[in-house]
Amino acid sequence: MDWDVHTTLAMVHTYPDGDRDFSFYRNPGADMMLREDELDEKALENTRIFHFGTLSMTDPEVRKATKKAVGIAKESGAVISFDPNLRPPLWKSLDDAKEQTAYGLSQCDILKISDNELQWFTGEIELDAGIRRLKEQYDIPLILLSMGKDGSRAYCQDLRVEVKPFLQENTIETTGAGDTFCACCLYHVLQCGLENLDEQNLTQMLTFANATASIITTRKGALRVMPSREEAEALINQ
Repeated sequence: MDWDVHTTLAMVHTYPDGDRDFSFYRNPGADMMLREDELDEKALENTRIFHFGTLSMTDPEVRKATKKAVGIAKESGAVISFDPNLRPPLWKSLDDAKEQTAYGLSQCDILKISDNELQWFTGEIELDAGIRRLKEQYDIPLILLSMGKDGSRAYCQDLRVEVKPFLQENTIETTGAGDTFCACCLYHVLQCGLENLDEQNLTQMLTFANATASIITTRKGALRVMPSREEAEALINQ
């Protein structure tokens, strides 16, 4: 326990349409204090997928730890998954955020990115144009694009698969929907293998991920209200 460094808190302001805005109690926060020598290297060497984002890259020391962890996992053969998860209040400048996002894009095998993050990073308003720009710069085998009320897309090799959302009449907040979507896609990759994704597999993956993410929008909170696989399948079968 460190009496000078508190647990980071995120305050979420929810708008009537379920969208939200973030403010943070941090600076420093406990999540900023991870150091390279504290990494569990054996766990990293034995993981099948290593997922990271930019929240652990906002400050120099935790950034070093994150990059070391990525290197160990990658060298050990793990699939590297990256979500920019842009939270502007946590950055000294958005130029810094863009630099660290570029690092993540250069390392990952799977990218989960939201429509607004794609537009921010590439400067392209049209989403397919933004994806083309990413593909020109980075060799990313699977790109997952979340589009909120417009559903999601997967770009894999020459495939572009789009699946409509499961819109809920009683949506109360969207916190955790993107993380839920990403987790479901990673689960699917673990089952099928990154190299075996065809149009049918990608459609199944996005359908399941969209359904699960839609359920969480009807509940307050994030991790503790994560739906079960059975709940998602029941929604898909309706």
